[in-house]
Amino acid sequence: MPDDRTGSATESVSGLRRVSAVLALSSGAVLASMLVIFLFRSGLAVVTALVGVAVGVAGAWWVVTERIPRRAVGAAAVLGGLAIIGFALVGVDWVVPRLAGAAALLMLFIGCARFALVRDLHSLDRSRLPKPPTLPVLLCNPKSGDGKVERFGIVDAAQQLGVRTVVLGADDDLEKLARDAVAGGADCLGMAGGDGSQALVAAVAVEHDIPFVCISAGTRNHFALDLGLDRSDPGTTLRAFVDAVERRVDYATVNGRLFVNNVSLGVYATVVQHDSYRSEKIHTAAEVLPNLLGPLAEPFDLQFDTPTGDHVDGAFVILVSNNPYTSTATLDAGTRSEMDTGTLGVVAVSTSTGAQAARLMTRSAVGLRRSSPFWHEFAAQSFSVTTQSGRALAGVDGEALDLPAPLHFRSHPRGLRLLVPAGNERIAASRRARNISAVALLDVARGRSR
Repeated sequence: MPDDRTGSATESVSGLRRVSAVLALSSGAVLASMLVIFLFRSGLAVVTALVGVAVGVAGAWWVVTERIPRRAVGAAAVLGGLAIIGFALVGVDWVVPRLAGAAALLMLFIGCARFALVRDLHSLDRSRLPKPPTLPVLLCNPKSGDGKVERFGIVDAAQQLGVRTVVLGADDDLEKLARDAVAGGADCLGMAGGDGSQALVAAVAVEHDIPFVCISAGTRNHFALDLGLDRSDPGTTLRAFVDAVERRVDYATVNGRLFVNNVSLGVYATVVQHDSYRSEKIHTAAEVLPNLLGPLAEPFDLQFDTPTGDHVDGAFVILVSNNPYTSTATLDAGTRSEMDTGTLGVVAVSTSTGAQAARLMTRSAVGLRRSSPFWHEFAAQSFSVTTQSGRALAGVDGEALDLPAPLHFRSHPRGLRLLVPAGNERIAASRRARNISAVALLDVARGRSR
């Protein structure tokens, strides 16, 4: 079956999927009608709640950017904003039953839509590799994830599968160990560690055109999460060395350096440069943020152009990701449902005062965030950020770096040969189906799916 993302071929769909698409469209229409009626009948309550959102966000900005006593005033404003929102909801008749009904319709819509949009999963079983790698090498960071490598017995389990393991020592150079493994004949590299380590070893695998195995032994493991790998038991992914599916996913680079998740510029990139951040994140942020975002702070030395030709200067947050993150208010927010779109996701925020932050969040509350002049979100195959100083602090997959500017970002479509357990392609297909659109549902309802 041709790749359903090319748009060049169609796939016939089952009757059950067609029924699910019709149910999804119907429940979505009813939900939209309920929202319109609610806004018409409870317009005053909605406006009051939005005032509460604006007050709360302005207060939160003061909490983040000011010091005592203004920080206390900001905290009081946050509580006041929540009180205003609560007062607005109390004034709406039958608010709890209405919310319950809307939630039930939303669950029906999401469940039916996802079922309708997932292609025939059994067809994905055919992509299993004809033979596993003959000399795989797994590099392990024993310190990652508070000792996950030892806690899950990854070294012993890998050796039982015939995989050679290399445990990273305190003074070892991870990139050099990976290169030495390839020089010694390795035809597959794996990494048991955090996302920064995954990127370093994956870069060596890409350079030598050999497959890579991601073992989620770090603290957060966002790369494994978005790939649909099991993070609760990283040892299960070891099966990829002996019973694998080769999955082609994108990787991205900044000035030629590979990253698998994202590069952050601005506030976060500056905060993580402090040595105390690793052990005292909240305390460090509370001390540093007023200097970075307060009324006397200088604008960030970051400039870029959007695909529409707008020039943005001084954004305090720029996040460039390997494939776009979901930014809607859903359970998938902050994750990537697809890892092979061939694009970067770019999100930047350029507010500089509490009033601007309040305006942005108020628009966000009514679904108009992208119309704000302080919010910049788009996808692109390449992207550049310039600075007047010629340098930029960056967090690259969580690693604090100081990079020469301009920064040139580029997506490398399907450039990483990833070995995953045999069932992972099904999980990936299910994750792609979370990108729900009315056009796709209408196609399925008619019996044809691109």
